[in-house]
Amino acid sequence: MTRPRQIVAFGGGGFSMEAGNPLLDDYVLGLATASGRDRPRVCFLPTASGDADHYIVRFYRHFHGGRCDASHISLFRRDRGVGSIREHLLAQDLVYVGGGSVISLMGVWRAHGVDSVLREAWEAGVVMAGLSAGSLCWFDEAMSGYHGECAPVRGMGFLPCSNAVNYDKEPERRPAFHAALAAGMAGGFAAEDGAALHFVGEELARVVTSRPQARAFRVDAVGGEVVELPLPTTYLGAAEPALVA
Repeated sequence: MTRPRQIVAFGGGGFSMEAGNPLLDDYVLGLATASGRDRPRVCFLPTASGDADHYIVRFYRHFHGGRCDASHISLFRRDRGVGSIREHLLAQDLVYVGGGSVISLMGVWRAHGVDSVLREAWEAGVVMAGLSAGSLCWFDEAMSGYHGECAPVRGMGFLPCSNAVNYDKEPERRPAFHAALAAGMAGGFAAEDGAALHFVGEELARVVTSRPQARAFRVDAVGGEVVELPLPTTYLGAAEPALVA
């Protein structure tokens, strides 16, 4: 059976941002189990952090052998961790992209041909997920603020729209995104920390959250004005108990 193309783009969250809250990571790992393997194969790409050692260690602590068959690829090290990058990525059930600088990430991936391999893996049904730079990279355009001032950047274009992350955490992100949309950037989506956009194919299927109040939005320039539409969300945690009068 052909697996659907799926991308889960975190506004912020996961093991590197939400200590003790595994909801978003558990969600994408659950999607990976559709392969039918008892221990799905999960590959971490820490490129946007410069392959920071502490980041890789934290990944293995969370995605340990009791849950999955975990691996990583280092593009800044002589030992990449795998033989053929293409063969390894195509054999995965989930590719998890870490945060950091999306500009650096895109430059390194293009130099190594990783962007083309990721598209091939996505088309084959490998689930793609990530936060920060690992969220922005899947879109045609995105709003990056890693190096200070927010600015539009070009992503890989798997999803033909735009994206903004950390929408509640960084106050300059929203006005910069609105300004870019008003100047001609394609409409798209924005997600707060704790919210994740789950795309099936090129369409948004649902928004899931690891925090009850986390939000996501559809954002477009309409008639010279930027319109922000809140999207329905599904909280992945237990429902809060009802108050008894």
